[in-house]
Amino acid sequence: MKLLRIALVSLVLLVNLVIAPPSWASKPNLTQSTDYTEVTQAIDNLVKLKETPADSQYTPEQIERKLGDLKLQKYILETARNWAQCRNETGKTLAVYGHKPKKIAQGNTLYFLGNGQVTDDDWDCDGVYLPVGTKLPGDIEGLTEPLAIKVVDGTQLVATTNPETGVVEFNVTPANVLKAGAIDWLMPNLTQADIDAKVPDAPIED
Repeated sequence: MKLLRIALVSLVLLVNLVIAPPSWASKPNLTQSTDYTEVTQAIDNLVKLKETPADSQYTPEQIERKLGDLKLQKYILETARNWAQCRNETGKTLAVYGHKPKKIAQGNTLYFLGNGQVTDDDWDCDGVYLPVGTKLPGDIEGLTEPLAIKVVDGTQLVATTNPETGVVEFNVTPANVLKAGAIDWLMPNLTQADIDAKVPDAPIED
């Protein structure tokens, strides 16, 4: 009887492993992503550019800075245990782009993330929409057209507002800063007031 009970328990455990694999099995392998391919290629290109600086339109300092940003992105992609998340600490509603990881073919949708909220780790936050009038580092006059910033998968992005200048700041350098038409993301002509009037609907951490 004891042997039969042990056999039944073993069978149940085996079935559970097959039907519901352990949580670590669902962790994304971001080194197989398009982001990883693009980042490693960009690093290779910049390393070659360092060897022939006369052929570059950038200064050695600019090349080193960009290399540093790319190496950080590569590190994130190699070590991240979750998809990208966005945290809103701006004091306002933040417009973010994202999708369910398994629905990447459907493209990104624009969602609204309330102040103090962070997107769900089962959801992939790909970037942030910046409306007309947004103040950014080096451009405190405010944007005259909307922009989108893109982050690589696995990034833990935090958006804040400088209380003295009103400038929106990010804890990591975006992978790309994009204008309307440069990518197939929805980029409506909104103001911050329009965004603040939206009901937050981005999937968030409990």
